[in-house]
Amino acid sequence: MKRFLPVLIIFAAVYLYQEFGVPNHQQGPETTPASAGLSEAGTSYRDGHQVRGSGTVVRILSDDNDGSRHQRFILRLANGRTLLIAHNIDLAPRIDGIREGDTVEFYGEFASNSKGGVIHWTHHDPQGRHPDGWLRHGGRTYR
Repeated sequence: MKRFLPVLIIFAAVYLYQEFGVPNHQQGPETTPASAGLSEAGTSYRDGHQVRGSGTVVRILSDDNDGSRHQRFILRLANGRTLLIAHNIDLAPRIDGIREGDTVEFYGEFASNSKGGVIHWTHHDPQGRHPDGWLRHGGRTYR
């Protein structure tokens, strides 16, 4: 029995690794172009995936001051879909001077909703557990 114990431990470890794998935040970001994913009704990637893209500001919303403060605006992608950008301004600088019609590039985490989706985590992670995101507007990167 003692000879089989190490073999059993190895098999158990391999099984657990295959079953549960490595958490996504340790594997590195999975990047999907947002415009490509959303052109297929949001089915080509799932909630929690890092996405990169750009769009035109179609509406600027009031800040969300409930909990962490977020600057919010809606982007329209080239394919016509819209995304809400929720940019944490407690962790990253506010985009001053943003106006409807401006182009904004983004890299953040996608969360689906009935109106197209939300991009959040557009900032650095002070604890280093989540891929850093960013926004670009007017030649400046906000993280």
